[in-house]
Amino acid sequence: MRTFKYAASAAVMFAAMSMAQAGTLEVVQKRGEVQCGVTTGFAGFSAPDAKGQWQGLDVDLCRAVAAATLGDASKFKAVPLNSQQRFTALQSGEIDLLARNTTVTQQRDTALGAMAAGINFYDGQGFLVPKSLGVKSAKDLDGASVCMQTGTSNENTMADWARANNVKYKPVVIEQFNEVVNAFAAGRCDVFTTDASGLASIRISKLTKPDDYQVLPEIISKEPLGPFVRQGDDAWLNVVKWTLQAMIGAEELGITSKNVDEQLKSTNPNVQRLLGVTAGAGKNLGLDEKWAYNIIKQVGNYGESFERNVGQDSPLKIQRGLNAQWTDGGLMYALPVR
Repeated sequence: MRTFKYAASAAVMFAAMSMAQAGTLEVVQKRGEVQCGVTTGFAGFSAPDAKGQWQGLDVDLCRAVAAATLGDASKFKAVPLNSQQRFTALQSGEIDLLARNTTVTQQRDTALGAMAAGINFYDGQGFLVPKSLGVKSAKDLDGASVCMQTGTSNENTMADWARANNVKYKPVVIEQFNEVVNAFAAGRCDVFTTDASGLASIRISKLTKPDDYQVLPEIISKEPLGPFVRQGDDAWLNVVKWTLQAMIGAEELGITSKNVDEQLKSTNPNVQRLLGVTAGAGKNLGLDEKWAYNIIKQVGNYGESFERNVGQDSPLKIQRGLNAQWTDGGLMYALPVR
């Protein structure tokens, strides 16, 4: 059994190495489509709308990569994956990009044949409870049953926090995300713990009476969420990394999907370089010089994406907080294009 497991792991890693040698960018451009790993349905981040079209903050990153590499944001395929499937799908070459509200950790960034390409949402693990439970703080949860999804970092974080705070709890660990939600809604557990953004999404989109529930004030971890690519393909890493940076940088420079054409006339050298008026950035990435223009025109800057998917223009109404621009006290700080 042990030999088989190692053989299977070796086969997965060999497939990933073969894909990297072929060059993911070349594969994507030849295929004419970006295959993007997303959640099985997480409102605000990646979920199909009433027409079956995938929408969300993470989906916008998939669309942006398609716009950058293929000139058309619609040329992507959403591949729904649960927590256990996500890294195997990336390693095997089933997907080109994992954009699935995944926390960047040292272990994931070194030991799984994957590499983070940036942070598109700064988050932290929290707690969702029914108001009828009558608790005001996570430290009041001693003896509670806690629902969480297996295959996530939430299990270890919960155990570490509970041990440090002398809180005993009964874990209710379930594989499928929707089954965890259903278990919580049905009262099989007292508490749901996951990233705070996920709790906001669950409360609004999955629970029949959202006003009967509250998110407790404690955030017990750092959960920097971002896209992952396979290790060993630096060219593709650069494409995904700088796609995200272009969206963040466009907001900092005041470039939006509505004014990007007017901004082509800007005399600001930073704007000129980003939009390809001054050539070079596209060539460095192996892309058309309009790569960033196409992202901003078709998808928008980071702030536009944030507000329509999870912010004030969405049902979730999440405040920018740490996800605000650095000039507004947040952590979104674009690397310079030069």
